[in-house]
Amino acid sequence: MHEQPPTSGQSELTPMQADRLDYARRDLENFRATDLTQLDAAGLILIVERMRGRLGDMLDLVDELREDPRTR
Repeated sequence: MHEQPPTSGQSELTPMQADRLDYARRDLENFRATDLTQLDAAGLILIVERMRGRLGDMLDLVDELREDPRTR
């Protein structure tokens, strides 16, 4: 389900897009604060997989923002 962007002419984020960005920022802050030397291999794999998913979502978000608003 796609939300309609604001019609103010500015490139503003929808509430859902803003939430996605906020979740990615929180994950990044948490992972930066994590002492990676204390994690076992499974913990490192989980972090890498989560960050890979967040990166993919952020690239999708950029694509959404680059779309022609007339085609939404």
